Amino acid sequence: MKLNNKAFLAYKLFNSSFTGLSVGILITIYQPLDLSIYSIGGMVLAGGMLVIAKFYDKLLNIKSFFQISLLVEVVMLLTIITFLLLQYSLTSALLIYMGYQLTFIFGGYLVRAETLVAKDKELLGKIDVNKQIGYLVGLGASFLFYKALEYGFEINESQTQISILHYFLISLQTLIILLLLRSFSNEN
Repeated sequence: MKLNNKAFLAYKLFNSSFTGLSVGILITIYQPLDLSIYSIGGMVLAGGMLVIAKFYDKLLNIKSFFQISLLVEVVMLLTIITFLLLQYSLTSALLIYMGYQLTFIFGGYLVRAETLVAKDKELLGKIDVNKQIGYLVGLGASFLFYKALEYGFEINESQTQISILHYFLISLQTLIILLLLRSFSNEN
């Protein structure tokens, strides 16, 4: 496999903008969860990261990086779909929490593998710049989105605002997956 730098940079920009745009939604979505769930989730997270780290010798390559990146992005898409189908409930909160925890298990791996896959110091710098710009754009878009709903449409209830935001998030996450797919190609 080969990395398409231009598409990968766009992927990182939009991926980070998703994070910025959605940063505040989990507080509301997770409200039905008992606090003890976070302890259990933290233990599963630490255990999962430990298992992944034990397999770095087999996983630190471009093909695994692509496959795990795609898995993480598909899981994120499934969490959005879960919310749209189940809305606010204990079941949706649990499923979304488990989905996020699964993606976090691969977080350390993805950062390490990205460094190895990108190789070039200049590209790594551009990746980090795109991540930060995307995050800032997402945070700014989030602020404007909530203010537009509040003042432009008089929608002040946070649960309603978050439900509306998910329709934008599903489109953004679909774009992110498409950009990820364009970021990798088979060598000929």
